[in-house]
Parts: sequence; C-alpha cells; structure tokens
Amino acid sequence: MSQGMDLQAFFYPQTVAVIGASDKPGKVGHTIVANMLGAGYAGRLIPVNPKAGTIEGLPVTTAVKDLPKGLDLAVISVPRDGVLPALRDLTEINAKSVIVITAGFKEVGKEGFDLERDMAEMARAQGMALLGPNCLGMMNTGHGVNASFAAGQPSKGHIAFFSQSGALCVAILDWALGENIGFSKFVSLGNKAVLDEAHMLDYLGRDPETKVILGYIENVEHGPEFLRQAQAVTRNKPVILIKSGTTAAGAKAASSHTGAIAGSDAAYTAAFRQCGVIRVGDVESLFNLAEAFSHQPLPRGPNLGIVTNSGGPGILAADACERSRLHMASLSQATIAKLQSFLPSFAALYNPVDIIGDSDAARYKLAIEAVLADPMVHSLLVILTPVASVEVEATAQVIVDAARRSDKPIFACFMGKKYVAPGRRILQEAGVPCYAFPEPAIHSIESMYSYALRRNRPEPVYPDIVRDLDRARAVIDTAKAKGRSEIVEFEAQEVLTAYGLPTPSTRLARSSDEAAAAAAELGFPVVLKIASPQISHKSDVGGVKVGLADEAAVRDAFFDITTRAQRLREDAYIAGCLVQEMAPKGSKEVIIGFKRDEQFGPLLMFGLGGIYVEILKDIAFRLAPVSRADAFEIVREIKSYMLLKGVRGEKPVNFKAIEDIILTMSRLALDFPEIYEAEFNPVLVNHERAVVADVRMTLHQSG
Repeated sequence: MSQGMDLQAFFYPQTVAVIGASDKPGKVGHTIVANMLGAGYAGRLIPVNPKAGTIEGLPVTTAVKDLPKGLDLAVISVPRDGVLPALRDLTEINAKSVIVITAGFKEVGKEGFDLERDMAEMARAQGMALLGPNCLGMMNTGHGVNASFAAGQPSKGHIAFFSQSGALCVAILDWALGENIGFSKFVSLGNKAVLDEAHMLDYLGRDPETKVILGYIENVEHGPEFLRQAQAVTRNKPVILIKSGTTAAGAKAASSHTGAIAGSDAAYTAAFRQCGVIRVGDVESLFNLAEAFSHQPLPRGPNLGIVTNSGGPGILAADACERSRLHMASLSQATIAKLQSFLPSFAALYNPVDIIGDSDAARYKLAIEAVLADPMVHSLLVILTPVASVEVEATAQVIVDAARRSDKPIFACFMGKKYVAPGRRILQEAGVPCYAFPEPAIHSIESMYSYALRRNRPEPVYPDIVRDLDRARAVIDTAKAKGRSEIVEFEAQEVLTAYGLPTPSTRLARSSDEAAAAAAELGFPVVLKIASPQISHKSDVGGVKVGLADEAAVRDAFFDITTRAQRLREDAYIAGCLVQEMAPKGSKEVIIGFKRDEQFGPLLMFGLGGIYVEILKDIAFRLAPVSRADAFEIVREIKSYMLLKGVRGEKPVNFKAIEDIILTMSRLALDFPEIYEAEFNPVLVNHERAVVADVRMTLHQSG
C-alpha cells in the first residue's frame, strides 16, 4: 500500500519536473507544462529537455540528474526507451513520486511487460509512488496541479475520480466541463505498475477535500487489499464505480454448478456489495449519484414525498418508487388539511401531491413547505413539466431556497430540455440534483438511502467455527498424494464430519449383504449411491436410487448400481455403495458452493436446487469470509426465497441451519486454499433441520 510512498508529495508537490518538456505546441511535453501553468500552479515548475533555453518562459534543465534532490513529483513523457534511464536518474536524486505518461509497456507485449516490471521494481525499491505508465496524468484542483496532457482545466469541487482508461478520462473530463462539474482529484491510473485503485481509495478516503469517490475499473490487481480499503472508506464516504468487462469468461473451465455460474462479474458484484461500493452501469448514473451525494444530506428513512404539476409524471415516479427500496410517504391529516387550504379542489392531496398544471412558483412554494414539514417524509422529489403557465426559473429558486433551509434531501425533475434549461442551471449551481425524467431521480434517492443503511450497520461478526483441521487435512493430503483432482462424496464425508456439518447417517457397503444390513440399521426407506473416487456425477451412470423400502430392494439396487457403473466407467474403481437415510420429511433442496476467484478468493454461491439454479440462475453470491449478516442476507436475496419461507400453509425452513452451513463452508474455503471448488448439492432442509446430502470438492492440480 501507500506505506513508504509519499502520496502527499504526489498530490501536493512543491516542485514538479516535466521530463520530455517541449517548446512545440501540440507535443505532449508542451501540453503538460502549459496545463500546469494554466491550472495556476504556484510551486516550482522545471522543464527538462536536453536542449537549453526556456519553455513557456521557464528555464530548462538539460539533465534529470541535475534536478533538485528530494524532488516531489516528476512527469515523464519521453520515448519508451528513455523511460527507465530517466527513472534510474530520479532514484539517484531521491525523487518522491513520478507519473509515466509514455505508452508501449505491458499493453503491447512481452518486451513491454518486462520493461514495466523492471520499472515497478525500481520504484518500489526506492519507495517511490509511480503512476502509470500509459496514462493521462493527474490533477489536484485544490493545489493548482494539472500534471496531464488533457484538454481543459476542471473546476474545483468535492468529487474525486480515478480511471484505468485514459480515453475515458478525456471523455469524462470534457463532459464534466460541459456540465460544470468540479473535481478535487482526477487520476488516470493507466497500467497500474505501482499505484492502483486500492492506493487511491486509501488516500482519497482520508482526503478532506473529497466528499465522493468515483472510479472506472477494468480489473482489480490485489482483490483482498481493495476490499479492505473499500470497506474502510465506505464507512465515511460513498465510493461509486463503473466496472467494465461483465462477461463470465472465468466460468468456462468450471466443472460444477457453482463454477459454471460464478463468473468474474459475479465476484465483482459480491465484492462491491460486501464492501459497500455502489456500482453503476454508465457514466451518466455515475455523475448523477456523485452530484446527489456531494450536495445533499443522506435521507433518514425510506419515505419519499412527491410534488408535481402533472399527474402522469407523478405516477411514473410513484411506480419507480414502488420498484425500489423506497416507500411512498403516507401524509398526515395535518399535512393534507394544510394542502387543502390553498390547493384547487380538484388537486390530488395524497402523495404524489398533484398541484395542477396552472401552478405558479408561489403554489409550488406552499406545497413544498407543507410536504417537507411532514415528519413521515424523509426526502422530496419536485417534478415540473413545462406547461405554458409554469414559472421555470422562479420555481427553481423556490426549490433552492427550500433545500437551503431543510435538513432533508431535495431532488428536482424538470422534464424537457430547452424550455426548462434556465431552471436546471439555477438548481445545478445551487447543488440541487435535477433530472430530465423521474426514474434516474428515484435511483439516486434510493442509492443514498441504501448507503445510509449500509453506513449505519454494525461491524460484521464472523463466528468461530469449531473444526478438526488435522482430520480434514488428512483426507485432502491423501487425495493430493494419489494425484487426484477431485474428492467425491464417500471420501469428502470425512471432511464434513471434521467441520461438524450435518449429514444424513451414512454407511459404506462393499457388498449387497453389507448394504442390506446397513439399511436395516438406519431404518427404511433408504438411499443408495455409487461410491467411487472417479465418479463425481453419479446420476450420469444411474448411480443413485432413492426410496428403497426393504432388504430385497436394497440388494437389487446395489447390484444394479455397481454393475451399471462398472460397464459405463471401466476406468473407475468401485468401492461399493453408500447407504444413506432418506431426506427429512418435507425437505426442499438448496445448493451451497464456492469457487475460488482469481482476484478475490473464495466466491460462495447459494440457490434453490433443480431448475432454479440450472435454468433460472436464481442465485446469490458472497465472498469469504462471510459474516453472520452476509449469511442472513444471501439466503433471502434469491427470487425464490418465498418458497423457503413457506407458501399455502407450509412451515418455513430452518433458515439458521442453512446459514450455519454457509458460514462453515466459508471457513472451509479459507482453511484450504488448495480446494478450487466445492459444492454441497443438494442440501436438504425442512422446518427442523438441514443436512448436506451430497458433496464434491475439486483441488488445484498444483496443490
């Protein structure tokens, strides 16, 4: 992390050198110097170029080694072959931080990859904060720093933005300039040779000039560190990210339901949810939320009040509200009476409050004050449609005045574009978020409410799991010693027992006589399953028979299962059959599994069995470690949750029993990194208990 890296010198440099500075307009090295001057940089700015003279009126230094010792920030914009020599010279003068603008490193192939690795090693050995390579640069508006080659100077604000994509930085900067959105910090990460998004979160989370942190990421290099930083930062500041690359490419080599479903995007979604990051799908939503969070107080509850001069948009807003976590506020009788005292008789007095199309600014003012004063209203949306009689600018000012007086968040929706533009400008300049349509307004309010809930949650609790690690380790080590990549049920039962997981009473029978005796001991009816370390998908070989009600049925089933398996899988060693007690009466099937994600580690999955997981993909994910609250939520997150809760007089399943199994699987995944995938499928649960009826585990080939 930032230990040993002076990010204060990086963001607040007193001396900046531009290596590769040029006196030719249009060259990157000239643009950086001009941008620094244009930003009003008050420190010492040193152009570096082999040719002496001046650039933009500044005296040129001809060699990096001649720069002052302990230089705060160097910006390198020279051809690729000159980057490492320049960096080596910077280490000699103990430079604290560097931005490498130059491209042509790991993004172009092995030679560039090797050069970038050498660059990173050199910087880390020196404790030097290095941004890039292949980046646009960095801006700090509060210190007059624009160490980039971007066009335009952003205004000062309370929003920080970082991005892996330099091209997206350029586009967003231009869009923000057009929308008059200000920034505190603006960082192009580039290839992330040293500084990455975790470093940015660490610093910006403590930056007093930043209220909201935005980012665009394509991948996370150090998942656990990112999660740790994000979890700490989101307690105090909202972090809103766009994550590109949402395909589940990582699932293609998976061998289980869990592995096939748990693609890379599922891991990011789970990671963001658990650490409190707000994920959005587009740039417009990114900045909608940024403006809302940076200017409005958080709602203290879910109840939304709506004031509108048109019924249709009010209904659209109410519909969007009902689809969200928000609720339409029920106005008190006192509020309704107050509205009745000044609104026309045909106005709608109940939420949404329709004050009718002929409303002027004065009527808006009275309605806004009445609804805001209602204690059951936690946030307010004011909708204006540009009918002929509406006073756009005066109404906008009424909303601004109300927002300044109120401690409740206020949002506006001025529908249209040209006619309402002056009003939207007034609102924007005053920090009142204004939208063209109701739905994005509702999304912003909902996001703020969800963030407020998240921030007020207690610290996560990770229960201790009592287990016999040596007993479990013996099973895994034996499988590895035999070169096997899977641990199937009759072996994995020992691991389940070591972790105290509930399993159906089970006996291994090596003959039909043993099977009949085991069934009599367990009590009829029973289940028979093929026991073979090479056969993980038992149903593919007809290796499961259920509801065997007497000894004769058990003997016949044993003969049928073993002979069929030997015929279909000549390579398999058949140990016999497992004899198991039947599922608890009234049981439902659920699946609990995990797959190890490359960035974030074990990704746990929960869903109902059968078509719910295979066809409908009705599943929920969390990353290990899973807290007690995570286990509670994941079970209730699936769409088919109501089937577990009980319908038509059914008793609800034992949710705590399911949650305990999820928590135990989380612990197992963390205890044994060599387990790549594991799946409890099915877990049979009724209102009394849950049992893991089948299990399989896949090991890393390398162990």
